[in-house]
Amino acid sequence: MSEPAQEGATRNPIRRLYDWVLGWADTPYGVPALALIAFAESSFFPLPPDILLIALALAKPHLAFYFALWCTAASVIGGIAGYMIGYGLWATFEPILINKVFSQANFDAVTSRYHEWGEVAVFAAAFTPIPYKVFTIAAGVAKLDLLKFIGASLLGRGGRFFLVALVIRLTGQRAKDLIDRYFNLATILGTLLLIGGFLVIKLLR
Repeated sequence: MSEPAQEGATRNPIRRLYDWVLGWADTPYGVPALALIAFAESSFFPLPPDILLIALALAKPHLAFYFALWCTAASVIGGIAGYMIGYGLWATFEPILINKVFSQANFDAVTSRYHEWGEVAVFAAAFTPIPYKVFTIAAGVAKLDLLKFIGASLLGRGGRFFLVALVIRLTGQRAKDLIDRYFNLATILGTLLLIGGFLVIKLLR
Protein backbone atom coordinates (compact mmCIF):
# COMPACT_ATOMS: atom_id res chain seq x y z
CA MET A 1 0.00 0.00 0.00
CA SER A 2 1.31 3.44 -0.87
CA GLU A 3 2.06 6.05 1.76
CA PRO A 4 -0.95 8.28 0.91
CA ALA A 5 -3.26 5.28 0.98
CA GLN A 6 -1.93 4.29 4.39
CA GLU A 7 -2.50 7.80 5.67
CA GLY A 8 -6.05 7.75 4.32
CA ALA A 9 -6.76 4.48 6.09
CA THR A 10 -5.31 5.91 9.30
CA ARG A 11 -7.55 8.96 9.09
CA ASN A 12 -10.69 6.92 8.43
CA PRO A 13 -12.74 7.28 11.64
CA ILE A 14 -14.28 3.80 11.41
CA ARG A 15 -10.84 2.26 10.91
CA ARG A 16 -9.50 4.17 13.92
CA LEU A 17 -12.48 2.96 15.95
CA TYR A 18 -11.87 -0.60 14.74
CA ASP A 19 -8.22 -0.42 15.81
CA TRP A 20 -9.24 1.04 19.16
CA VAL A 21 -11.65 -1.86 19.78
CA LEU A 22 -9.03 -4.40 18.73
CA GLY A 23 -6.41 -2.77 20.95
CA TRP A 24 -8.25 -3.83 24.10
CA ALA A 25 -7.36 -7.47 23.39
CA ASP A 26 -3.75 -6.77 24.42
CA THR A 27 -4.64 -5.23 27.78
CA PRO A 28 -5.73 -6.69 31.14
CA TYR A 29 -9.13 -5.04 30.57
CA GLY A 30 -10.14 -7.12 27.54
CA VAL A 31 -13.19 -8.74 29.17
CA PRO A 32 -14.63 -5.51 30.68
CA ALA A 33 -14.06 -3.78 27.34
CA LEU A 34 -15.79 -6.65 25.53
CA ALA A 35 -18.79 -6.39 27.85
CA LEU A 36 -18.97 -2.61 27.50
CA ILE A 37 -18.73 -2.72 23.69
CA ALA A 38 -21.31 -5.53 23.49
CA PHE A 39 -23.66 -3.50 25.69
CA ALA A 40 -23.18 -0.27 23.71
CA GLU A 41 -23.47 -1.94 20.29
CA SER A 42 -27.01 -3.05 21.15
CA SER A 43 -28.28 0.52 21.10
CA PHE A 44 -25.80 2.95 19.50
CA PHE A 45 -22.18 1.79 19.03
CA PRO A 46 -21.38 1.30 15.30
CA LEU A 47 -19.02 -1.72 15.45
CA PRO A 48 -19.99 -5.27 16.49
CA PRO A 49 -18.34 -6.87 19.54
CA ASP A 50 -17.33 -9.86 17.37
CA ILE A 51 -14.11 -7.98 16.54
CA LEU A 52 -12.85 -8.06 20.12
CA LEU A 53 -14.44 -11.44 20.90
CA ILE A 54 -12.47 -13.06 18.05
CA ALA A 55 -9.20 -11.41 19.13
CA LEU A 56 -9.62 -12.47 22.77
CA ALA A 57 -10.67 -16.01 21.89
CA LEU A 58 -7.79 -16.47 19.43
CA ALA A 59 -5.34 -15.35 22.13
CA LYS A 60 -6.87 -17.74 24.71
CA PRO A 61 -8.91 -20.43 22.92
CA HIS A 62 -9.54 -22.33 26.17
CA LEU A 63 -11.53 -19.29 27.38
CA ALA A 64 -13.49 -18.79 24.13
CA PHE A 65 -16.83 -19.85 25.62
CA TYR A 66 -16.20 -17.72 28.71
CA PHE A 67 -15.71 -14.66 26.48
CA ALA A 68 -18.83 -15.60 24.48
CA LEU A 69 -20.86 -15.78 27.71
CA TRP A 70 -19.79 -12.28 28.75
CA CYS A 71 -20.45 -10.97 25.26
CA THR A 72 -23.94 -12.52 25.16
CA ALA A 73 -24.98 -11.32 28.61
CA ALA A 74 -23.79 -7.75 28.04
CA SER A 75 -25.32 -7.60 24.55
CA VAL A 76 -28.74 -8.77 25.77
CA ILE A 77 -28.66 -6.30 28.68
CA GLY A 78 -27.73 -3.60 26.17
CA GLY A 79 -30.63 -4.77 24.02
CA ILE A 80 -32.99 -4.32 26.96
CA ALA A 81 -31.61 -0.80 27.40
CA GLY A 82 -32.32 -0.15 23.70
CA TYR A 83 -35.82 -1.55 24.14
CA MET A 84 -36.42 0.82 27.07
CA ILE A 85 -35.24 3.77 24.97
CA GLY A 86 -37.86 2.89 22.39
CA TYR A 87 -40.53 2.06 24.94
CA GLY A 88 -40.37 5.08 27.21
CA LEU A 89 -37.86 7.62 25.93
CA TRP A 90 -38.32 7.63 22.16
CA ALA A 91 -39.56 11.23 22.00
CA THR A 92 -36.29 12.32 23.66
CA PHE A 93 -33.91 10.10 21.69
CA GLU A 94 -35.54 10.23 18.25
CA PRO A 95 -33.86 13.52 17.16
CA ILE A 96 -30.47 12.15 18.31
CA LEU A 97 -30.70 8.73 16.66
CA ILE A 98 -32.67 9.25 13.46
CA ASN A 99 -30.39 10.05 10.49
CA LYS A 100 -27.34 9.71 12.76
CA VAL A 101 -27.40 6.08 13.93
CA PHE A 102 -29.99 4.88 11.39
CA SER A 103 -32.23 6.47 8.78
CA GLN A 104 -35.92 7.29 9.21
CA ALA A 105 -36.79 5.03 6.26
CA ASN A 106 -34.97 2.03 7.76
CA PHE A 107 -36.48 2.61 11.17
CA ASP A 108 -40.01 2.92 9.77
CA ALA A 109 -39.52 -0.27 7.74
CA VAL A 110 -38.44 -2.17 10.85
CA THR A 111 -41.25 -0.95 13.12
CA SER A 112 -43.88 -1.68 10.47
CA ARG A 113 -42.90 -5.38 10.50
CA TYR A 114 -43.06 -5.90 14.24
CA HIS A 115 -46.74 -6.69 14.59
CA GLU A 116 -46.35 -9.53 12.08
CA TRP A 117 -42.89 -10.88 12.88
CA GLY A 118 -42.18 -9.79 16.47
CA GLU A 119 -39.58 -11.96 18.15
CA VAL A 120 -38.60 -13.68 14.86
CA ALA A 121 -37.36 -10.30 13.58
CA VAL A 122 -35.43 -9.76 16.82
CA PHE A 123 -33.78 -13.18 16.51
CA ALA A 124 -32.84 -12.49 12.88
CA ALA A 125 -31.20 -9.19 13.81
CA ALA A 126 -29.46 -10.69 16.84
CA PHE A 127 -27.99 -13.63 14.92
CA THR A 128 -27.11 -12.11 11.54
CA PRO A 129 -25.16 -9.00 10.39
CA ILE A 130 -28.43 -6.99 10.39
CA PRO A 131 -27.91 -4.05 12.80
CA TYR A 132 -29.31 -5.36 16.09
CA LYS A 133 -29.49 -1.85 17.58
CA VAL A 134 -32.23 -0.80 15.13
CA PHE A 135 -34.38 -3.74 16.19
CA THR A 136 -33.90 -3.31 19.94
CA ILE A 137 -35.16 0.27 19.87
CA ALA A 138 -37.90 -0.52 17.34
CA ALA A 139 -39.09 -3.36 19.58
CA GLY A 140 -39.64 -0.87 22.38
CA VAL A 141 -41.42 1.61 20.10
CA ALA A 142 -43.67 -1.21 18.85
CA LYS A 143 -44.28 -2.40 22.47
CA LEU A 144 -43.17 -5.96 21.69
CA ASP A 145 -43.66 -8.32 24.66
CA LEU A 146 -40.51 -7.86 26.77
CA LEU A 147 -40.10 -11.53 27.73
CA LYS A 148 -40.36 -12.61 24.08
CA PHE A 149 -37.85 -9.91 23.17
CA ILE A 150 -35.38 -11.13 25.81
CA GLY A 151 -35.83 -14.77 24.77
CA ALA A 152 -35.27 -14.01 21.09
CA SER A 153 -32.26 -11.85 21.94
CA LEU A 154 -30.70 -14.58 24.08
CA LEU A 155 -31.14 -17.16 21.33
CA GLY A 156 -29.82 -14.86 18.60
CA ARG A 157 -26.94 -13.20 20.40
CA GLY A 158 -25.95 -16.37 22.25
CA GLY A 159 -26.15 -18.40 19.07
CA ARG A 160 -23.95 -15.95 17.20
CA PHE A 161 -21.26 -15.42 19.85
CA PHE A 162 -21.05 -19.06 20.95
CA LEU A 163 -20.80 -20.09 17.30
CA VAL A 164 -17.81 -17.75 16.93
CA ALA A 165 -16.27 -19.34 20.03
CA LEU A 166 -16.94 -22.86 18.72
CA VAL A 167 -15.30 -22.12 15.36
CA ILE A 168 -12.22 -20.81 17.16
CA ARG A 169 -12.05 -23.82 19.47
CA LEU A 170 -12.33 -26.22 16.54
CA THR A 171 -10.08 -24.51 13.99
CA GLY A 172 -7.60 -22.43 16.01
CA GLN A 173 -5.71 -19.77 14.07
CA ARG A 174 -7.58 -20.61 10.84
CA ALA A 175 -10.76 -19.36 12.53
CA LYS A 176 -10.34 -15.69 11.63
CA ASP A 177 -10.15 -16.41 7.89
CA LEU A 178 -13.12 -18.78 8.09
CA ILE A 179 -15.19 -16.26 10.06
CA ASP A 180 -14.26 -13.39 7.73
CA ARG A 181 -15.18 -15.41 4.64
CA TYR A 182 -18.17 -17.50 5.63
CA PHE A 183 -19.62 -16.61 9.03
CA ASN A 184 -22.09 -13.88 8.07
CA LEU A 185 -23.31 -15.91 5.11
CA ALA A 186 -23.80 -18.95 7.35
CA THR A 187 -25.82 -16.94 9.88
CA ILE A 188 -28.02 -15.49 7.13
CA LEU A 189 -28.69 -18.93 5.61
CA GLY A 190 -29.40 -20.40 9.05
CA THR A 191 -31.85 -17.63 9.83
CA LEU A 192 -33.61 -18.03 6.48
CA LEU A 193 -34.02 -21.74 7.17
CA LEU A 194 -35.41 -20.98 10.63
CA ILE A 195 -37.87 -18.42 9.27
CA GLY A 196 -38.86 -20.87 6.55
CA GLY A 197 -39.62 -23.47 9.21
CA PHE A 198 -41.58 -20.91 11.18
CA LEU A 199 -43.66 -20.06 8.11
CA VAL A 200 -44.37 -23.73 7.42
CA ILE A 201 -45.57 -24.23 11.01
CA LYS A 202 -47.71 -21.10 10.72
CA LEU A 203 -49.31 -22.32 7.46
CA LEU A 204 -50.04 -25.77 8.93
CA ARG A 205 -51.95 -24.38 11.88
